[in-house]
Amino acid sequence: MKYIVAHKTTYTYFEPVSMSHHVAKLVPRDTDRQCCRNVHVKIHPQPDNLNEYIDFFGNKVIYFSVEKEHTQLTVSVRTEIDKDLLASREINLYNNTTIETLKKDLAELRPELAEIRQFIFATPMTEWNEDVAAYALQSFTPGRPVFEAARDLMRRIHTDFEFKPGFTTVSTPLSVAMRERKGVCQDFAHLAVACVRSVGLPARYVSGYIETISPPGVEKLYGVDASHAWFSVYITNMGWVDFDPTNNIIPGDQYITIGWGREYADVAPLKGIILSSGSHALKVSVDVKREG
Repeated sequence: MKYIVAHKTTYTYFEPVSMSHHVAKLVPRDTDRQCCRNVHVKIHPQPDNLNEYIDFFGNKVIYFSVEKEHTQLTVSVRTEIDKDLLASREINLYNNTTIETLKKDLAELRPELAEIRQFIFATPMTEWNEDVAAYALQSFTPGRPVFEAARDLMRRIHTDFEFKPGFTTVSTPLSVAMRERKGVCQDFAHLAVACVRSVGLPARYVSGYIETISPPGVEKLYGVDASHAWFSVYITNMGWVDFDPTNNIIPGDQYITIGWGREYADVAPLKGIILSSGSHALKVSVDVKREG
């Protein structure tokens, strides 16, 4: 299966910007399920410096700077994605790795486990409190298989929390979304990650896209697909397993991974520093198109 992803970000500045530096994480990474190819990046104004590299987590990064006065910045990325459906891993619904077994496995001093253990610790965006820990323990009960507990946590967040765009921002503390029971996919992913880590297990934040399909007879609109977020839990003999609490499903063929990290800040689509005294307006459009 092949997808074409087009992501366009436009910043309009109300006062001229004399210089700006940006880091973009908009190019999907290669995984065992997907291969990224034919990447086209267009930045206006033309950057004075541009560099591409792989970050600590293996995500693809584009750094660029614009060192001339400008009142608008546009970053467009078009990517072709091949998804190997034959390589799709079947989820073993009968995996019986318990919480206690996984903790024991992770305590072993094996070099390959060091990368996994880093996803156990809290971060500024995933720091849990007593309410989060108590919420997690309703799913992660003693002796329960980790897969079953994570799937139950996904279901409960989907049921207990209202999807409400605009209620939170990327700087809203997790405690607010927890208390008000409202938020968006980033909040739900952060909550799930915090819950899993509160019981001493590894979880990571995943950023990507999900293809939206129009109802029969309705033409698909351009730019209505959006960036999405979900969480992933490491389980012995299964590896990293994804869960989407926003939609209460285990991500499948319609999901495209951009990158992953400890929290949103590790995989923010576009961030930077500008020299200007004014504010700005942001417009983002995303289109995920299935080619065949």
